[in-house]
Amino acid sequence: MISYWHVHAWDYTKQAQEHGDTEIAAVWDEDPVRGKEAAEQLQVPFYENLNEMLALKDLDGVIVDAPTNLHRDVMIAAAKAGKHIFTEKVIAPTLKEANEIVAEISKQGIKLTVSLPRLNDGYTLAVQEVLNQGLLGKVTYVRVRLSHNGAIAGWLPEHFYNLEQCLGGALIDLGCHPMYLTRLFLGEPVVGVSACFGYVTGKEVEDNAAATLYTESGAIGVVEAGFVNSHSPFAIEVHGTEGTLLYGTPEEKLLLKTNRSGEENPVWTEVPVQYNRESAFHQWVGHIQNGTVADGNIETAIELTRLMEAANASAKERRVVRLDELES
Repeated sequence: MISYWHVHAWDYTKQAQEHGDTEIAAVWDEDPVRGKEAAEQLQVPFYENLNEMLALKDLDGVIVDAPTNLHRDVMIAAAKAGKHIFTEKVIAPTLKEANEIVAEISKQGIKLTVSLPRLNDGYTLAVQEVLNQGLLGKVTYVRVRLSHNGAIAGWLPEHFYNLEQCLGGALIDLGCHPMYLTRLFLGEPVVGVSACFGYVTGKEVEDNAAATLYTESGAIGVVEAGFVNSHSPFAIEVHGTEGTLLYGTPEEKLLLKTNRSGEENPVWTEVPVQYNRESAFHQWVGHIQNGTVADGNIETAIELTRLMEAANASAKERRVVRLDELES
C-alpha cells in the first residue's frame, strides 16, 4: 500500500484481502504515524523509505492512495521498480504528468489500472446499450450529478480540503465520476470546458462545482459535484434528437422515452439495469495474470485528467479553456 491518505484506501485494502490471488504485504505512507498504525493493524511491515519497500523482490504490485500531488513521483518510482500499479483517480492533476506516468509504465512493461468504478456499474452498461441501439438519435445533451454532505456534516477528512495535496476540491475528487460518465455518454470528443466553483464552507478548495463540456457538433455535457448537498441523488440525464434517458431522479431506475418505438405518443418505459462488471481491482489482477493491457481504462483516465485540468484552469481564469491549449 502506497499511503492511506485517501478515504477509499481501506476499501481497496479489503478488496485485496478478499481476492483469492492477492494479499497486502507492506505499507508506506508519507505520514509515518498513519502508516505505522495501518501496518500494525494489517500485521505487515511499515517502510519509512518508499524505495526500500519498492526494492522488495516478492512485492508484485502497489495500490496508490497517496495525495494527488504525489501521484507522479510515487507511480514513476513504482514503475521503475517494476511494480504493477492500481491507483485511485485522478491518475495525475495535469495531462503532462499523466503522460509521463503512462510513458514510464509502457517503458517498463508493467500493468496499470485506474479506479473508475462507475464505468463498471450496471446503469452505465444499460445506458451504453440504449445509446448503441440508437434509441435516442443524435445525443445533444448529457448531465450527470454526484454530491454528498461531507463538508457540512463533517465526515470528510480535513486533508481533503488541502489545496496543495488535493489540487482541487469537489470536482477533482467526487466530480471525477460524473466527468468520465458525461464524456462517455456524449460519445464524441470534447473541445472546450467551462467551469465555476463555489466555496460555501469557506475552505481553500471548492465544495460546490459545475463544469460544461463543449463539442464540435454542438452537443453539451454538464458535470455537477458538491460536498455541501443533503439528499441530492446521483442522477444521469441523456437527451437526444429522438429520445431521453433518465436515471436516479430520484429513484434508482432507468427510464426511457423514444420516438423510435413507432408510437404516436411515446410513454416512459423502464429499462432493466444490468449486472455490474467485475471491479477495476479485479480487472487489474486479471491484466497482470493474463499479460493484457487496460487500454480503454488508461485512455479514459488520461482523458479524465485532461478534462479536470481544463476545468480547474477555466474556474481560475474565468473563461472557456480549449483542450488543445493543454501541454501534453
